[in-house]
Amino acid sequence: MKTTGWIGLGISPAGGMPGADIALAWVDQTGTAYIQDRYACSYSRPIMDKNEVNWIVLQGREVNGWTAIQFKRMFDTCDSMDVPITFGTNKLIFAYGLVDPDLSQPNNDITYHENRRGSRTLPLRSYSNPPSASEFAAFDSVEFRLDNYAVPSQETTYYCKLFAAPTNLITKRQAIAYEILIDPANLDIVHHLLLYECDSTTDFHDTILPEGLCDKIDTQVGMCIANIALGWAVGGNFIVEYPKEAGYPLGANFSVAYYMIQVHYNNPQGISNRVDSSGVRFFLGNTLRHHSAESRTVQRRLILSYGSDSSLYRNL
Repeated sequence: MKTTGWIGLGISPAGGMPGADIALAWVDQTGTAYIQDRYACSYSRPIMDKNEVNWIVLQGREVNGWTAIQFKRMFDTCDSMDVPITFGTNKLIFAYGLVDPDLSQPNNDITYHENRRGSRTLPLRSYSNPPSASEFAAFDSVEFRLDNYAVPSQETTYYCKLFAAPTNLITKRQAIAYEILIDPANLDIVHHLLLYECDSTTDFHDTILPEGLCDKIDTQVGMCIANIALGWAVGGNFIVEYPKEAGYPLGANFSVAYYMIQVHYNNPQGISNRVDSSGVRFFLGNTLRHHSAESRTVQRRLILSYGSDSSLYRNL
């Protein structure tokens, strides 16, 4: 972190300060690293953990105005003032100050972070090591992705774009893996991406496929939002491999003729001048597997009527 003061990292139950388990660490002028175990009761200065210290500092350095600190904590401490580190995604908050805490002061008060704060949703415990794109470089591929979409500066945007199934696949093929394509420069604003299968009865003019803000084209794409082929959200793996026994069908003899990508942009900072081409790439196997992979959407709004209002996009 670019500071010579304190650094705070918290595990939050809901993405904000209340209830967060916070490690507050710094390196003093002698090069000694310190860490404190704190708990946020509300949107105020976090208090010291009254039960036990579960954040353990391993080492720390302060060089040329940068501070780096390595520390550890058990996944589940059974401490009422801690938050378990779970499988899947975890909500993290962070902040930093410009000066070290003064240990001579009561409660070792820390300076206010002002706007030097943020949050992230990340997987801290991985189920397994995800595959690499290089493993599939020799395979044929099919892409569905946006084309330099100018992302609005408003906080929330849902953008939808339709695609025709690939016509160059004259025989049935199966995808053995897929890669989520998120522009690296836009990782801070792309919240999630979904690929829908349009109903098999849907028919469009392939040269004029709908695209635009989802709630503006909902009457045109109402038959394309019932089943999700795949999805990605913040913290998810970018490359997913299907089970060895199955592949996702594409091409000839597959009933899905159209697909729709929906990208949710979360832009609370009102960032402008961003252009995005996010999407998905399928890697096609050379032989058919015994089973066809598919997904089924199970939720409260499983049955969706044609031309439903845009709120349905936000419930998926």
